[in-house]
Amino acid sequence: MSATLSDFVSKMGENDLLQQIAAEVKLVEIELNRQVDSQVDLVSKIGKHTLEAGGKRLRPAFVSLSAKATGLPYDADRAIKLGACMEMIHMATLVHDDVIDHAATRRGRATAAATFGNTGAILTGDVLLSKAMSLLAHDGDIEIIRRVSDAVVEMAEGEVRELELRNIFDVSESDHLAVLRMKTASFIESCCEVGALIAGAPLEIRNALKQYGHHVGLAFQIVDDLLDYRGSQDRTGKPLAIDYKEGCATLPLIYLASKLSTDELKQAKAHFGNGASDADIQWLLNCMKDRGAFSEVEHRACSELDGAVNAISVLPNSDARELLGAVARFVFRRDN
Repeated sequence: MSATLSDFVSKMGENDLLQQIAAEVKLVEIELNRQVDSQVDLVSKIGKHTLEAGGKRLRPAFVSLSAKATGLPYDADRAIKLGACMEMIHMATLVHDDVIDHAATRRGRATAAATFGNTGAILTGDVLLSKAMSLLAHDGDIEIIRRVSDAVVEMAEGEVRELELRNIFDVSESDHLAVLRMKTASFIESCCEVGALIAGAPLEIRNALKQYGHHVGLAFQIVDDLLDYRGSQDRTGKPLAIDYKEGCATLPLIYLASKLSTDELKQAKAHFGNGASDADIQWLLNCMKDRGAFSEVEHRACSELDGAVNAISVLPNSDARELLGAVARFVFRRDN
């Protein structure tokens, strides 16, 4: 099971704010369990199965932390409900992604699709997304509804754009980063902006938190690119180089391509999305390590981390702002 933000917080000490955030994340978990319960038994089973797989619960944490970092009073109960809303949207995308990717496991356990079938998984993902929209409607803040709705549209379009680029080896860095922005960064950006809106923050603070979320979201997905090629299978619960095997060019491969000879490039292209053997994958991993592709990806992720920390420098000096910086570092250092 993946490490949660609460696990991370528990390792950082007894700071009152840290413990408060951990407590709020636990309250989000309670709200999530309440929301996935359904009069339809299969919906409840699949929803609880997805919840029990764990997760970092970063998205609801970003909502609460961003609200706190404004330095303004806010309704903590709203933050918990809207944090649960954001996590349910994320859960729905994971359930759908596992169907699309024919994934047997996630976080070291069987996916909902593998356990209950593709049709049940897809329909329950739709229910989770619908319940999230219902939470937004009941909250009633039109600005939050607009922001989250726009982010969900962009996230879905990002998935389609990634599909368009499938099996194209020579994807440019800018095209790939655009997909990462659409798929992940935009939604994390919206989580941070929702926190600012809950607190009624002025535009400068709201924009600073949006920029923070943008950079953290990109860093998160860039680290994901890296973990696909060099993560511990015990921690990620997935085999290595899935992206390469499925014909999805990500930053480690994009950076490596320019460092290969003509013959090596021909070899890399021949097995891309085309039944690569264990020996082919090991050769690729060795090249990425030896030619500095992994280091280059790390450098890019660090650049995004710096951007996140710089973005929140305009926020009031507080423990909450410091914790946002710590969470950004958690995203960079995670191993699953």
